[in-house]
Amino acid sequence: MNNSKCGFIGIVGRPNVGKSTLMNHLLLKPISITSEKPQTTRHRIVGIKTFDNTQLVFVDTPGMHIEAKKAMNRYMNKVAVGALFDVDVVLWVVEALRFTEEDEAVFKRIEQVTVPVILLINKIDKVKDKKALLPFIASMQKKLAFQDIIPISAEKNDNLDALLNRITPLLPEQPFFYETDQETDRPIKFRIAEIIREKLMRGLGQELPYELTVEIEQMKEEEGKMHIHSIIWVERDGQKKIIIGTKGEKLKAMATSARLDIKALLNQPVHLVVWVKIKASWSDDERALKSLGYDETD
Repeated sequence: MNNSKCGFIGIVGRPNVGKSTLMNHLLLKPISITSEKPQTTRHRIVGIKTFDNTQLVFVDTPGMHIEAKKAMNRYMNKVAVGALFDVDVVLWVVEALRFTEEDEAVFKRIEQVTVPVILLINKIDKVKDKKALLPFIASMQKKLAFQDIIPISAEKNDNLDALLNRITPLLPEQPFFYETDQETDRPIKFRIAEIIREKLMRGLGQELPYELTVEIEQMKEEEGKMHIHSIIWVERDGQKKIIIGTKGEKLKAMATSARLDIKALLNQPVHLVVWVKIKASWSDDERALKSLGYDETD
């Protein structure tokens, strides 16, 4: 393709600033799972937007943590930091009028980046007095020679078209990396596991045990229906009881909701079986993490 532009755009920031919501709204598709809980995004998630002679390859990353006590947290930090140095443009997302110690820790990483950095001040829809943004923007301007500073609302789609217009000229001229109809580089099993995990993140509220993960044990198509066997791994019996709920009601409700989303993703009927099992201390075990799909090389 002549004069085509293509490049990787890393989306980074502390937990819960809206990185996954931003990517999904830019793509107009739910590629990354979202919830109000930290640690929702645990992997490097690629979302692909192709139009005209341009292909934007967004890289959603886990939120960077100051304290990385467990192997899981160290894994997520490595994935997020690695994305900074393997992209053509960095989108640094912060929350309007709120700059925390974790944001400062992300900034220390941003300072080492050699590619253009666009600062995105997110959640401006929640700021009643927009004039209050001006001193916040001024203070951020002093930190770095940003390529641009753009106030946005990822959730409300505010200024996202302007953001796309600023990104495109920064990308190198080169052939597309992916097919024009490809949405992500993640396999279907991964996306199904993430849908189930999203339902758990959203459905369990304050009771959510962060030491849970989802594994797709088997997928088999029979007579036009996809049969899926999945396992929710937790670390303790108490966590298992929380997920299952009284008479299995919580697990049943979350599985039903997940099945509907998976059916829409696959565009075919789905039979979903979900088991909850215990694997002690898996979130702080390097080998267990790798066996469950937490691989820094992917």
